[in-house]
Amino acid sequence: MTADVSRDIKKDVNGSLITGVLLSILGVIAIAAPNFTTIFAETWIAAILIFAGFTKLVYATQTRDRGGFIWKLLLSGLYIATGIMLFVYPYTGVLTLTLLLGTFLLTEGTFELILAFQLRPQANWTWILSDGIITLVLGAMIWFQWPFNAPWLLGTLVGISIIFTGVSRVMFSLNARSTLNPSDETA
Repeated sequence: MTADVSRDIKKDVNGSLITGVLLSILGVIAIAAPNFTTIFAETWIAAILIFAGFTKLVYATQTRDRGGFIWKLLLSGLYIATGIMLFVYPYTGVLTLTLLLGTFLLTEGTFELILAFQLRPQANWTWILSDGIITLVLGAMIWFQWPFNAPWLLGTLVGISIIFTGVSRVMFSLNARSTLNPSDETA
């Protein structure tokens, strides 16, 4: 029984390791072709918005007797219309998403700085200060280089995220593998 469980765990660890390697490779490809990755990410967001809009539309019709039907209907229309606009005008969608990302990072960085100074009496408050400064600088870089950075920025960030996911999966799998085989370390 324990041999079967051990075999299943090793199989899961190996599967996780392979997944991590594949994700890392896909992340490198995403960074190597950032324009394609940006359009892919923008199209994916469009599809999600359209699907969410239709889901909200179904919910609105199912709950029309509970009040707020017009608002639910308008909200579903907003989701669907925004998704369709992103499909029909992908470059404009990329410009908009990039500008929104820059605005988000500027706002987050500002809030992090305010939080850091409120936590100043506590130990290690400088980590939050550093996070705020870096986030603010990244947001400013996006804003000041917009719209020239829009075609490649989102794809590059998606690629970086995929690489880090892959590397963390590989490292986790290697750690699990070494825990399963403690005799390999001593040999």
